Amino acid sequence: MMSKTTTALATLAALGALTGAAQAEIRLGVSVSATGPAAFLGDPEAKTIEMLVEQLNEEGGINGEEIALTLYDDGGDPNKARTFATRLVEDDEVVAILGGSTTGTTMSILSVAEDEGIPFISLAGAISIIDPVREFVFKTPHTDRMACEKIFTDMQAQGITKIGMISGTDGFGASMQAQCKEVAGDHGIEILADETYGPQDADMTPQLTRIRNTDGVQAVLNPGFGQGPAIVTRNVAQLGFEIPLYQSHGVASDAFIDLAGAEAAEGLRLPGTALLIADKLAEDDAQYEVVTSYTEAYKAKYDQDVSTFGGYAHDAFALIVDAITRAGDSEDPQAIRDALEETSGLVGTTGTYSFSPEDHLGLDLSAFRMLEIKDGDWLPVE
Repeated sequence: MMSKTTTALATLAALGALTGAAQAEIRLGVSVSATGPAAFLGDPEAKTIEMLVEQLNEEGGINGEEIALTLYDDGGDPNKARTFATRLVEDDEVVAILGGSTTGTTMSILSVAEDEGIPFISLAGAISIIDPVREFVFKTPHTDRMACEKIFTDMQAQGITKIGMISGTDGFGASMQAQCKEVAGDHGIEILADETYGPQDADMTPQLTRIRNTDGVQAVLNPGFGQGPAIVTRNVAQLGFEIPLYQSHGVASDAFIDLAGAEAAEGLRLPGTALLIADKLAEDDAQYEVVTSYTEAYKAKYDQDVSTFGGYAHDAFALIVDAITRAGDSEDPQAIRDALEETSGLVGTTGTYSFSPEDHLGLDLSAFRMLEIKDGDWLPVE
């Protein structure tokens, strides 16, 4: 029996090394937000999956069968995502779906996947995607709850016990806000100020001023993604805050530093993945090989740096390839789902995945790296 303990790199390379002309094809569906307001998520996700499918097919596919990829751009619209998910199942007859760049689009896709019995690996962060566990739904990013716990653990180490929070009202921001409130007390954190902003807001100075005027606040936490956190970061700098600012994993990318400005983002901390510090990983790091391989391949193909979000897609593809290989029947979604749930010790760019009937994320807090921005670059917090 093939060992369940493997790495994403080994899965893609060793499985693809099988020779011989493909006699059949494995139909894989994808719906991501390659354009629109969530394009910073979906564009690298789409490029990553297209690159990996091309690589795998050139190397012989899975057990001699090539991947036939159908990829739709939902533009971040949950209604389009639902339509495309239905089309993938009914017209394209896929055996699995990857995607859902945002929580909103994911929730639309997962309802179709559950109804039709098609395994779906989400690329979005909200804990509600996999809690409660749904039979056919898995995900690759850490949950917002885990991000809260990682941040609060770091705050504890800094002696911070009282904070102000400013959250986006989008699906991700609202979910993380709720999760942070739920676990704050477990870490001895008291939320003294709790502000929000809308997706289209261009200035958060009034909310931040209220936080600054709240006695006892020792740090600011901003659950959110998209342009909002960059605006918050600039506004914090403009207001002359002298307390730490924490962001979420939802903005863990070089593009965020560019958008916020390196000077405004100096000293900011957030939980991120090994991809952001790929050039700083030790060679004996468990993720060194898979992170380095993906980083170099993506850079060579697109002349662009990798992002955390592309990494989520990388891991989703590695997981589905590994599951299809072990399933024994590439045309049976139920067998693929069952094999996916049995995944153990698969090392990806985001962490090491081990699923179970009770856990369709398969990551723990060790998969997060606490990072800090210094001189426009990401550095691991020692």
